[in-house]
Amino acid sequence: MASEGRLPLPSTWFTWHDYLFRPGMRVLDLACGTGRHSLAAAARGAEVTGWDRNAAKLEEARAAAAAHGVQIDWQEVDLDGDWPEVPPFDAVLLFNYLDRERMARVLNSLAPGGTLLMETFLTTQRDLGWGPTNENHLLDRGELARLIAPLEVIHGREVLEPVDVERWRAVASVVARRRPDEP
Repeated sequence: MASEGRLPLPSTWFTWHDYLFRPGMRVLDLACGTGRHSLAAAARGAEVTGWDRNAAKLEEARAAAAAHGVQIDWQEVDLDGDWPEVPPFDAVLLFNYLDRERMARVLNSLAPGGTLLMETFLTTQRDLGWGPTNENHLLDRGELARLIAPLEVIHGREVLEPVDVERWRAVASVVARRRPDEP
């Protein structure tokens, strides 16, 4: 958990795009873990719902939210099972999680005009000696744009970037928008 007084750092991809989050917008953070992206969106005034199946991680997230005075609706949800019925969200966050079979659900969670902010590992990550190794949890080059179609890609990348002085990560990242006229 974050040291006292400091929020856990969101990914650089989130930080570069945090201007997208404004007071009152509804945000869903899927596979939120300990909530670093939920906390960052809530700190910008968004109304955030965080879903994860790991109760212990959600408890850490609740403690961090309480310590920083932000309200977040944390819910224990197994993304492999049935999802709660909720109205579409203005933004959906999906970081370091990949489930190709449920991408249609992810996209359907967006309201017309809604934004998807997603980042996950590329197959190249296996060669770096840490992170996921299962093929089901790694993207091929160019795959992310196909997975999120028909969303309109606003900004995307595939990069090898430093995590710290000793580790690098290979990720694909995207900011994409559901067209306002799309039902």
